[in-house]
This record gives sequence, structure tokens and C-alpha cells, in this order.
Amino acid sequence: MIGIRAVAGVLADHRASNRDREEEFELEPTVLSDKLGVVERAVASEDEDAFSLGLMAARRLLEREALDAAGIDAVIFVTQTPGQAIPHLSARLHGALEAAQACACFDLSLGCSGYVYALGVAKAFMEANGLKCGLIVTSDPYSKIINAADKNTALLFGDGATATLLTDDPVFRIGTSTFNTRGVDHQHLQTSESGQLEMNGRAVFTFCAQVVPGDIRDVVEKNGLSLEEIDRFVLHQGSKFIVDTIRMRLRQPESKVPFLAANYGNTVSSSIPLILEQEIENSEVDCLVLSGFGLGLSWASTVLTRVGTPTTTDDE
Repeated sequence: MIGIRAVAGVLADHRASNRDREEEFELEPTVLSDKLGVVERAVASEDEDAFSLGLMAARRLLEREALDAAGIDAVIFVTQTPGQAIPHLSARLHGALEAAQACACFDLSLGCSGYVYALGVAKAFMEANGLKCGLIVTSDPYSKIINAADKNTALLFGDGATATLLTDDPVFRIGTSTFNTRGVDHQHLQTSESGQLEMNGRAVFTFCAQVVPGDIRDVVEKNGLSLEEIDRFVLHQGSKFIVDTIRMRLRQPESKVPFLAANYGNTVSSSIPLILEQEIENSEVDCLVLSGFGLGLSWASTVLTRVGTPTTTDDE
């Protein structure tokens, strides 16, 4: 059984205050606190990119877990902003970590739903091929593609990266997942011909509010659980308004559906694992729902159960 052993995250050091731009964008004071929920953003420096942030997260994870990179069987790099298109970032990461030659490396071009997709891909791939130790790295520094004059995106996104250790001796079991796509609406969140991000915020919000609550109910039911048995709902940190709307439609208390991106922003593929890093250490959290949604438009959800809890069953 392949599951999650540990997660490590990093954020770009620099912070940009959104309060400084309230007057410029003619924002009401409650927009930052209640709608976006992002007061300041983590912004990568000129010499930081998806690869360097991802490498920082991976090294932090290996050091913390006292793990030799030579023992890694697979590296999956999740990003839609690789910076350098060729070669794949997982191969560059493999080289920088000095991992063994017998190691599978590939990238997944996914954004907000990418972490949940990667968990499903990695689990199936590793179990099918008898692999015991894998890394999922997420990194999407959107500051590289943001138009600073566009208030739909300029105040929302932050830069960070995470690394997740998958092993056959996990802390959390990965349950049945759901995967969905509405490609007909892809244009609501895309890059322009100039390479800058464009977002129809109202359309993206409506999409999330329509599909995510039902998908979470579906994935909980598919895993033989009820909403009441879930200790934490870890949602993609699209905005505070989106997270709060989904929470209210699920009729859950704020304590079970955190929004933690106020001081760093929407980190795209890294937003879920940044929260998961904290929850792994929380002994009061045994069962979690992860749900990612956005670019594609796509959405995916899964259930994590702490190994050794009464609700955990073997895969066999």
C-alpha cells in the first residue's frame, strides 16, 4: 500500500502587501479580508523559479526525513509554469538531488487540481511497478505570468512549492478519488498570447460553487464515510470567498475547513499540500478530504485516512 509519509513546503521569502494597492484598485476594505482573503503575497525573486523552489522543498523534505535520494524510485513534478520547457523539471530535480539511475521521472501539467491528480497517478504507478519510495513536487510561481495591473489576478496568487514523500510505510492511506474536467470552459482561466494569466473570476467562482460541494459528497460516500466523520476538509485555497462558500454548502464549521493563505496567497498546485504539512502532525486529525479545482477547468477530490485508525482498511 503506497500512501503519504511526509510533506514539506517552502514559500518565497519576499512579501508584497495587498493593502498598499487598495486605493489603486479602488477596493472596499472588506474585499481583502472577506473576499480574496489574501493580505500579502509570497513573491519569488528574479532568480527563483519553479525548479529552484521545488528543489528547495525536496531538499527540506529529504533532510527532515533523513532520506538518501539514492533510495527514491520515482519523481513526479507538478507544474504548469515550468519556466524552461525542455527538459522536464523532474529530470533536472533528479540530477540536482543525485538520485539513482533506476528512478522514474515525469512531469504533470496540471494546476489547482494537480496535487490530487498526482496522488492518484503516483499511487497507481508505484503500486503497479513495485516501487517503494516516491516524491511528488509541486511548484507554480504565478508571479512570473501575472499582469501586475490586472486586479483580477494581481492580488491573489503567491509563490511556493512542496514535496510529498510517498512510501509503502505511510502515515496516511490514499482512498478512492474522483477526477473531473469541463474543458469546454477552459477559456475562463488561461494565458494570453503574451503569456500573461487571464481569469474570469465570476465564471471560475460559479464553477467551483456548482461542482465542488457535490464532488466532495460523492468522494466521501465512495470511501464509505459520512461528512461527519471527516476531521478536516483541505480545499484548494482559490480565495477565502470560494472556500467559505463551499464550506457553507457542505454545512461545515470553519474549524473543519481552513483558509490559511492570507499571508502568502493562492499557490496553485501547492495550496493543498502546504496545509497538509500541518495536518500530518496533528494527532487529532485522522480523516481528511482533499479537493482541488481550477485550471482546465478541472476538479478532483480524495480521502486520506491515518493508518491505524478504526476506519482504515487494507487495500488487499
